[in-house]
Amino acid sequence: MGHRMDHEYDYFFKIVLIDDSGVVKSNILSRFTRNEFCLESKSTIGLEFTTRMLQVI
Repeated sequence: MGHRMDHEYDYFFKIVLIDDSGVVKSNILSRFTRNEFCLESKSTIGLEFTTRMLQVI
């Protein structure tokens, strides 16, 4: 399922985190997008997608 965004951007970046299981990639993503970090999270296998828009002035 795709998401439609009707915004104009000067720059658009996609970042891919790749590493072994259990090295907190999901927590890094959660911290950056939702300002949450859980030390007791379980290892995930698969993919996780999320977005964050930043305005740089």
